[in-house]
Amino acid sequence: MTSRPDDPPSLVSEDDRDAAVKRLQEAYAEGHISHEEMDERLQRALTAKTHGELGQALVSLPGVKPDAASTISVMAGRIRRRGAWRVPRRLTIESAFGKVDLNLSRAVIEHPVVDIELRLGTGGAKITVPRDAVVDLDGLRTTWKDALYTPPRRPRADGPTIRISGSTGFGRVKIRHARR
Repeated sequence: MTSRPDDPPSLVSEDDRDAAVKRLQEAYAEGHISHEEMDERLQRALTAKTHGELGQALVSLPGVKPDAASTISVMAGRIRRRGAWRVPRRLTIESAFGKVDLNLSRAVIEHPVVDIELRLGTGGAKITVPRDAVVDLDGLRTTWKDALYTPPRRPRADGPTIRISGSTGFGRVKIRHARR
């Protein structure tokens, strides 16, 4: 008897791993898992090659509320979010020493208004917004260099409003619209 070959499993990307690690850290902070369980699940998530293996690291965790606020924080290093990721209503980015690369062009944005608060020390931020997004920088305070943003020549008002606030130290914030 011959068996039919299954579809090959889809491989995990770096962004998928980053999202899983973030979710495990949130579950630990919320008290859903113990420190030992978090260590074990982090090991599984970081060594996962397929989505099925990655799912095993996240099994039995409560879901994330879509309207919840989320914080991405790092002392030193790079914060990078790109590809198809779910953007919360309120997102705080904290980085003492490092660069931020936040790409919303292919992200799932379920809210008409998204608030992004930057808390940056040394290091810049590059934020790519959807082509049809409206950008509001009124709440952003820069210390060293002004933010670089050129609104589109023909603005479209049918996309989400991205409000960027917070403060930056020694670094520049660059915002651009996706080309497509």
